[in-house]
Amino acid sequence: MATPNPELLAQLRELLGEKGVREEPHPLWPNIVLKPESTEQVSRLMKLCNEAGQAVIPWGGKTGLVDGLNETVGELGLSLERMNAIEEIDELNRTCTVQAGCILQVAAEACEEKGLLLPLDLGARGTATVGGNVATNAGGNRVIRYGMMRDMVLGLEVVLADGTVVCNLNKMLKNNAGYDLKQWFIGAEGTLGVITRVVVRLRQLPRSQNTALVACENFDSVTRLLGWLDANTAGTLSAFECMWPSFYNHVTREGSLHTPPLAHGYPFYVLVETLGSSPEEDQEKFEQVLGDALENELMVDAVIAKSQSECKALWEIRDDVMGFMALGPVALFDVSITVNHMAEFIAEVETYMNGITDSFNVTFGHVGDSNLHLILGNTNPEAFDKAHIEDTVYKLVEKYAGSVSAEHGVGLLKREHLGCTRSEVELQLMYRMKRMLDPNNILNPNKIFTADKVA
Repeated sequence: MATPNPELLAQLRELLGEKGVREEPHPLWPNIVLKPESTEQVSRLMKLCNEAGQAVIPWGGKTGLVDGLNETVGELGLSLERMNAIEEIDELNRTCTVQAGCILQVAAEACEEKGLLLPLDLGARGTATVGGNVATNAGGNRVIRYGMMRDMVLGLEVVLADGTVVCNLNKMLKNNAGYDLKQWFIGAEGTLGVITRVVVRLRQLPRSQNTALVACENFDSVTRLLGWLDANTAGTLSAFECMWPSFYNHVTREGSLHTPPLAHGYPFYVLVETLGSSPEEDQEKFEQVLGDALENELMVDAVIAKSQSECKALWEIRDDVMGFMALGPVALFDVSITVNHMAEFIAEVETYMNGITDSFNVTFGHVGDSNLHLILGNTNPEAFDKAHIEDTVYKLVEKYAGSVSAEHGVGLLKREHLGCTRSEVELQLMYRMKRMLDPNNILNPNKIFTADKVA
């Protein structure tokens, strides 16, 4: 790994203090991490780095899955962990203003105490930061109702590569005065600017939560159930999480952490949730809608959570992903496929994997927002060919006009496959935006696309 300019490091230590420039050895990430305490410090350090041609990688909670933190040209890490304050919860305008290093769960719980909901919810909620969620346009479990992180951001403060501070901490839902500049930085993975403060749109905290795990006999029933629930729950459907047997059977196997709420042997398991305003009426309506779905043969079995602990247990099944990593080396996929093509796509992936000795393939996903997750691996490490698996899957994504990245970004892992999803015209426009905002290519270089594309 390259050694940063000693003179620059001395300037950064003078600016940030000893606590603000830390050595944190890691085989893949930058060994030197900058930890500013304010937007002013971020601005000044970016100006120094830009003048010295020193690249930096903005860090959030380090929970990304696309190698977006990996060093490629001797970058410095830029962590906003010390900029973690909740600056304001505006109950009247229903907004929350936080510094980018604020942990998602901390922000969500603070809003909940005020009777407000920060809708973003994902497995890494206890580690992921709000700024990182914005930079990767995080999705999670409730996209079907509340949208991606992009749909929750009202305002941003961003520091550009040259240290310029762009501050628009807008609180209004409607602000159509010219270009919506915040959208340039949402999902840009720290390649166009460093997000320092965020205004998040909040909703009223739901008074009821109804959760059930249901079984379906085929994928057509799954898609029809989705439509049925959406049409008959009066806009309260907040989650629709589908698990194939490859996922459910393993997570609830004998000796695992979970007792299976439904028997093994069904082709599909779906976790559904509604969030509403009237506990008794909503529960009655939820049970009625599921009963009608059963009567109409949209599903074949169901278990409804009767307490918060039962609800938590159902969600823990869906969130228990890490155990698959112990089966052997894996390739992880986070792709989008329109619902009408999902069955065909999965069938082709399964046919491909079944042709590989000792392989395993696991499928689960949000489905209601077109997002599928695949864990494809091999119990025999010597037979595992990650590159070939990735090439095959992404060609299938292209065949079905899907996206190689649904909610985790591009980073290093998917950049060579970006052309499966984006046209050459779109890519050229991206390159031009990068050149304009970061002409010296010091912000997370080589992520999303290689440095030669923007030279």
